[in-house]
Amino acid sequence: MSKVFFDVAVSLDGYIAGPNARPHNPLGDGGLGLHQWMFNTATFCERLGSGGGEASPDDALVRHVFERAGAYVLGRRMFDEGEVGWPENAPFRAPVFVLTHTPREPWVRPGGTTFFFVTDGIASALAQAQAAAGGKDVRISGGAATIRQYLAAGLIDEFTLHLAPVLLGSGVRLFDQLGPDQLTVEQTAVSHSPLVTHVTYRVVTGAPADS
Repeated sequence: MSKVFFDVAVSLDGYIAGPNARPHNPLGDGGLGLHQWMFNTATFCERLGSGGGEASPDDALVRHVFERAGAYVLGRRMFDEGEVGWPENAPFRAPVFVLTHTPREPWVRPGGTTFFFVTDGIASALAQAQAAAGGKDVRISGGAATIRQYLAAGLIDEFTLHLAPVLLGSGVRLFDQLGPDQLTVEQTAVSHSPLVTHVTYRVVTGAPADS
């Protein structure tokens, strides 16, 4: 049975993006440092078309995430940052459903990525992504507000945090506005390299925010 998951890097002080995040400053001030471990992997370099990178245990994790995801959901702010930063051949290579209030025609990119713009909420975006995923899992890519909406609605099955040895001081926290009664998790895996520690959790209970 397919799963709904997210997979994000987080700083030692709990941020997944630095301050002043915007197009041309993706992930905010210092935020790219959270992903240095991933930028070193052969899989991510290949996805960006830059070549190089290392075939390492970190690389195997990145490759697994791309292989398991048959479709993606992301928020409009994350899309706005990526639209100016991703290469023409965007790294997803699968259908991507963008949550937005502004209708827009599908945006077809080379390499198999098509962005679809969803104006009727998170449940609709997830249903469309699951239908498009071909039996594979659906990744909720972010940003933080989008992930929190899916967590609060009890729609996430599991997630992985990549803890980077970086302090950002301020920025965007992942779990803000979620109460202790909205999320209970069980740790299922942990591994590490010199640049990052990977921790995976299964969601045991996730209650709707108004329950």
